Amino acid sequence: MTISVGDKLPEASFKTMGADGAKTVTTAEIFGGKKVVLFAVPGAFTPTCSNNHLPGYLENHDAILGRGVDTIAVVAVNDVHVMNAWARFTGAEGKILFLADGNGDFVKSIGLDHDMSGSGMGLRSKRFSMIVDDAKVTALNVEGAPGQTVESSAAKVLEQL
Repeated sequence: MTISVGDKLPEASFKTMGADGAKTVTTAEIFGGKKVVLFAVPGAFTPTCSNNHLPGYLENHDAILGRGVDTIAVVAVNDVHVMNAWARFTGAEGKILFLADGNGDFVKSIGLDHDMSGSGMGLRSKRFSMIVDDAKVTALNVEGAPGQTVESSAAKVLEQL
């Protein structure tokens, strides 16, 4: 069952990279008592994700935070080392919180997982964005076709804030 507007995010954990190495963070820590824009990509370093999706959130970083958002986060079914390298490579380190959902547990729990075995990528996340207020989904945008970043774009999120 896919998560919907009005639903609370399920308890899940992610890996992030900090100054002291990899650490585990939970949905409660990330979303509890905060307004968060979360977007998801099928994979770090993939062309659409790196060239079209993530840059919009970087370009609109200040505008999004200026509308009362505490954190902008991105999640992908990648390991913490890949997500950390992607953060550094894109210049988003310290601006966007990179969440590694290595086994896809989070995206499966919200019904937004996607089997990309046919293209050799295995289990991945669908491309989506959501606005989460105190762990409750207030807006949800899921792309209808691969390679598109219209519904889940930073511009769309800005319209919804």
